[in-house]
Amino acid sequence: MTPILAAWLVLVLAPAPVPAAAPEGSSMTMTLVSAAWAQDGAIPTRFTCDGANVSPPLAWSNAPAGTKSLALVVSDPDAPDPAAPKMTWVHWVLYNLPPDSKALREAIASKGLPPGTLEGSNDWGKTGYGGPCPPIGRHRYVHTLYALDTILPDLVRPTRARLLAAMEGHVLASVELIGTYQRR
Repeated sequence: MTPILAAWLVLVLAPAPVPAAAPEGSSMTMTLVSAAWAQDGAIPTRFTCDGANVSPPLAWSNAPAGTKSLALVVSDPDAPDPAAPKMTWVHWVLYNLPPDSKALREAIASKGLPPGTLEGSNDWGKTGYGGPCPPIGRHRYVHTLYALDTILPDLVRPTRARLLAAMEGHVLASVELIGTYQRR
């Protein structure tokens, strides 16, 4: 075996180095999870119009360095029928969550939101969480968390579209948690 072949085999067959744990806010990927369901799993009835219609517990980590605020949008891209979607229905809009916040507890009310957090309007024309209530079929509910390089001004109950426009050019990272729900 030639020295070049031996060196190549060592490189190819050697186990990949394990990266050191990256500090908070570094190049690690931002995460968003819920203790209530796994990615692409079924959302428990408790968090829907067929149950208590309360917000689910959400937790996140690894916001990138330079994050000044976070925004959360929960939407249903399958409305009204997943077989023929015509619109995205918005269930929850939050922005200016503090960058050091790590979670929202289950059934959180407006007064329990982290200090400085502002609410936008959902598609029922209200602030706060409105749970899944699909008229037909199994819908996807996309929980998108955005890390922003700014604190947004008070947009006075913005819609999803208005919030996304205000965030343009300020998104450092985003992550999605998807859950599904079908009424019985």
